[in-house]
Amino acid sequence: MTNANPPPSGAAPRVSVVVPVRNEAGNVAPLIDEIARAMAALAPFEIIYVNDGSSDGTAAELRMLAKQYPFLRHVDHAVSCGQSAAVRTGVTFARAPVVVTLDGDGQNDPAFLPALVAAIGLVAGQRVGRKASGFKKLQSRIANTVRNMVLRDGTRDTGCGLKAVRRELFLALPYFDGLHRFLPALVRREGYGIAYVDVVDRPRLHGASNYGLWDRLWIGILDLMGVWWLVRRKKRVPQVSEVARDAG
Repeated sequence: MTNANPPPSGAAPRVSVVVPVRNEAGNVAPLIDEIARAMAALAPFEIIYVNDGSSDGTAAELRMLAKQYPFLRHVDHAVSCGQSAAVRTGVTFARAPVVVTLDGDGQNDPAFLPALVAAIGLVAGQRVGRKASGFKKLQSRIANTVRNMVLRDGTRDTGCGLKAVRRELFLALPYFDGLHRFLPALVRREGYGIAYVDVVDRPRLHGASNYGLWDRLWIGILDLMGVWWLVRRKKRVPQVSEVARDAG
């Protein structure tokens, strides 16, 4: 992976917006413009696009836009490594203490970003009026129901890309492919609370979904068992303080 756009100079950003993309040419420019307008009140901020091995014009579009937007950074995966890997790459490159994520297809509305930043531990969006096929809605409903039965994480819609979390907390979580779908359970495992914001789902403007049934369902079952094991095996974290030496 290469950092295609050096970190901008000037004040350190307060918030880093991480957007994983694969083959999203045509969706990049309008979404960046929306993010910039939504985040204006939270400046300084940065937007980090992680291009997950795209084979279309996504990389070229990002290089062009980086000349226009000084707050835009562009990181490349040489080959596609999946959405979880792209999100983690973006968080690793982030310079702000607070990171917000959203999908790069335009279905997550950036207007909700400030509401997510307003309360931190983990703040997760939950989609209402979801714009997806009936089969995909059914698939998500089953997956969310099974996940909640096993993990009891209290989350109705863990698949929504809109999330806000402290960078140090995210990087302290155990990493695996599929991590982004289990953030609520893993954050609770670390002893933090979670807030939820209802967000409006939108239809994508261009292209088609790049992460399919196999990625979402069958592999997710194995991940679910792994996360259940992690949650069950979590030990109480000791609260440590050094006792001062008695004077005299």
